[in-house]
Amino acid sequence: MTNVGSFNAGHGAEAIGLRRLKAVHWNLEAPRLYEEALRRDEAELARGGALVATTGAHTGRSPKDKFVVRDADTEDQVWWENNGAITPEQFETLYQDFLAHAEGRDLFAQDLYGGADPCHRVTVRVFTEFAWHSLFIRNLLIRPERETLDTFVPELTIIDLPSFEAQPHRHGCRSKTVIAIDFSRRLVLIGGTAYAGEMKKSVFTYLNYRLPKVGVMPMHCSANAALDEAGDSALFFGLSGTGKTTLSNESSRMLLGDDEHGWSPDGIFNFEGGCYAKTIRLSRNAEPEIYATTERFGTVMENVVIDPVTRAPDFDDASRTENTRCAYPLDFIANASATGRAAHPKNIVMLTCDAFGVMPPIARLTGAEAMYHFLSGYTAKVAGTERGLTAPEATFSTCFGAPFMPRHPSVYGNLLRDLIAKHEVDCWLVNTGWTGGGVGTGRRMPIRVTRRLLAAALDGSLSQGEFRRDPYFGFEVPVAVAGVEDLVLSPVETWTNKAAFTETATRLVAMFQENFKRFADHVDADVRAAEPSAQAIAA
Repeated sequence: MTNVGSFNAGHGAEAIGLRRLKAVHWNLEAPRLYEEALRRDEAELARGGALVATTGAHTGRSPKDKFVVRDADTEDQVWWENNGAITPEQFETLYQDFLAHAEGRDLFAQDLYGGADPCHRVTVRVFTEFAWHSLFIRNLLIRPERETLDTFVPELTIIDLPSFEAQPHRHGCRSKTVIAIDFSRRLVLIGGTAYAGEMKKSVFTYLNYRLPKVGVMPMHCSANAALDEAGDSALFFGLSGTGKTTLSNESSRMLLGDDEHGWSPDGIFNFEGGCYAKTIRLSRNAEPEIYATTERFGTVMENVVIDPVTRAPDFDDASRTENTRCAYPLDFIANASATGRAAHPKNIVMLTCDAFGVMPPIARLTGAEAMYHFLSGYTAKVAGTERGLTAPEATFSTCFGAPFMPRHPSVYGNLLRDLIAKHEVDCWLVNTGWTGGGVGTGRRMPIRVTRRLLAAALDGSLSQGEFRRDPYFGFEVPVAVAGVEDLVLSPVETWTNKAAFTETATRLVAMFQENFKRFADHVDADVRAAEPSAQAIAA
C-alpha cells in the first residue's frame, strides 16, 4: 500500500481494517485534489475556478436508506420510529464487503474536526473513493493544523464508496444505496450514492447522538453574532429552502456558520469549517457574498449546469435538480468568524416557508410556543421542487432536522427549552414564504421585508412595540414596524378573497394539530396549550 501525504503512520488505513489498497492519498489540499479530480474525469472546471461535479441519480440525501445498528447500547437510546435499524451482524457483513470492495483502489483520506469547541469536538477520518468528495469534506469540516496530523487519531471514521452496491437480502437495507451508522463502533459506511452531503450529515447525526449525554444541545441551524463580539449572537433554525444560509449571512454581523451548531455551557460553537449553500436561482445582486464563492478556486459546486464553451454556470437551470449546491470554506466569507464560537444567543429565529400564505412575516414566541414550533418543524414544499408535486404540501420535520435526530425529539426540545429559559432568549417565528395568497396567487415575501424585520428583532427594538394576538396560531404579531407596510404584518389583509384565507388557515391549523399528536404525551401542559386552536378561531 502506497501512502501519499501527511498522516499518523502509527494509525493508518490498516487501523480500520482497510487492506491491499493501491494507494491512500492523505490530507491533500485543494490544488492536488483538483488535479486528481480532473485527471480522473470526476469533475469539470468552471469559469472563475470552482470545481463542478455531478452526483448522478442521487441529487440529494437518501433518508430511507439510512440505518443505525440496533444493539445493547442503542436499544433504549435511539428513536426507532424515526431511524431504520440493522443488526450488528448485518453491519459486520456490510463492513467486510466494504473492505473487500476497496481492495486494489486508490482512496483519499482527510483528518478533520467536527466542532469548533475543543472540549466537545469529534476527530473524524473520512475515506473517499472520489477526489472531489475529499475536497468537499475538507471544505465542510474543520481543518487541523498540519503539524498535528502525525498524531491524529480519529474517534469517528467514515468510508464513502459510491461504486459499492448494497444487497438488501444480505445487508438488511432497502436498496443498492446504504448509509449505515454503528454508534458503538463509531463507524459510518456510505455506498451507492455520490451525493456528498451524506458525509457531513453523518457527522451531524453522530454529534446529535453523543452531545446530549453531556448536556450540549446539537442544532440544525445557522448562527451569527454582532461584529463587536459583545455576545449578541443569534440562531436561525429552518429546513432547506427557508433562508438559513441567506439570512444568517448578513454583512453587518459576523457569520459563525450556516447549518450545524452546538450550544454548550460556554456558548455557541459551529460544527463545521465551511458552508453548503443552495445555488438554484442564485443572484449576484441578492446574495453577493455567496455568489462570489462560486467564482473562487477551492469551491466545489454540485449538479450546477455550466456552459460547455464558456464554462459559465447557469444557476437558473434546474434540469438536474432544484438542489444545486456549492461547498466552500468559511473563510471565503469576509465577515466569517475566525473561531466559530460566540457567547450565548440573545435571539432564536425559527424560519418557515409557508407556501399557503397564511402565516405572518414575523411572530414573537413564548418559551412554550418556541418548543411547540421547534418540535413541529413546519415548512411547505412548493410544486415543482419534487417529482409529482403539483400543489403546496405541508412538511413537518421535528427539531428542523428529523433525518439527523437519533434520539427522541423531546430530548432536544427539553434541552432547548431549558437553555432558552436560563439565558432569557427572545424567540421569533419568521415566514419567508408567501403573502397575499398561496403559491400561484400571492407573491414570495420580499427579502428586504424579512431583513428589516430581523434587524428590528435582533437590535431589540421590535420587542418594545405593540403586538396583537394571532387568531389562528395564538402567538404575538407586531402591529407596526418602521420601514414595513402595516398591511404585510396582517396576512388576512393581503388576501383579496377573505373566505379563502379563513379556509386555508383553518386547514393549516388542523395539519399542525394532527402532526403534534405524536408528541403530546412527551411535553408539559403549557406546550400542549401553545398549539393552534380551533376554539380560538371560533372565538
